[in-house]
Amino acid sequence: MSGLQGLAQENIWFDKSRYDEAEKRFYEGENGIPQTSQVKTALHGSKGHTRAQKPRERKTSQNASKSEDQSELVSRLKSLELDNKNLHKVVDDLRAVLSKLETRMAVLEKSQAPASKTVTVTKAAPVQKPKVEKHNGADDDDDDIDLFGSDEEDEEAERIKAERVKEYAQRKAKKPALIAKSSILLDVKPWDDETDMSKLEECVRSIQMDGLLWGASKLVPVGYGIKKLQISCVVEDDKVGTDILEEEITKFEDYVQSVDIAAFNKI
Repeated sequence: MSGLQGLAQENIWFDKSRYDEAEKRFYEGENGIPQTSQVKTALHGSKGHTRAQKPRERKTSQNASKSEDQSELVSRLKSLELDNKNLHKVVDDLRAVLSKLETRMAVLEKSQAPASKTVTVTKAAPVQKPKVEKHNGADDDDDDIDLFGSDEEDEEAERIKAERVKEYAQRKAKKPALIAKSSILLDVKPWDDETDMSKLEECVRSIQMDGLLWGASKLVPVGYGIKKLQISCVVEDDKVGTDILEEEITKFEDYVQSVDIAAFNKI
């Protein structure tokens, strides 16, 4: 009720639009302005004019697009005509080349025809000669065959063969026999870093055997200040073995802890 009372107290002009419309018509009648119906007809006429103009604009745009399409078609036709002319030229050139090749082939066939005839004649001519030669050779072999061989020739051949075998045996005996040798690289490890390595090397080189030859040596660090002796030697396989070398070197117990074979190669 408070809301309705508030609206009742306010001064609202609900029919203002009607009064405004009546006032508008009054002044239009005095000034000679046509009524709304006339305005509506005028508006309808202007709309028809604009509608008539729109198809014209559409026609002009369509004509422009058609002219552009026609220009594109004309340019494409011109390019196709040029390509066609070029292809005709290429075809004409190929025909000319083919005609030249045909004439050359005809000339070559004519020139090769007598040559082939002469070749066949030369090949056929010497066919009979080998037959005669073979026949003559067979007759000569028959004449040389000795059906009753002589014993003197057999004895002479055996004597020559025996002499050659004896000479071969003598040459073989004079040649020295090949000796199988091997190259060995040994790693000799001491007990600790206080071991005298020079004395250790002297002990190792003091080992002397038939078929043993000591080579170069060097000290290789192992770790913690300890160095091992790496020494090479050449041995004859039939006289010296790796086991013997290890036994002889490990006899120096004061200096040597162990012996390992680092490398072993046949010579």
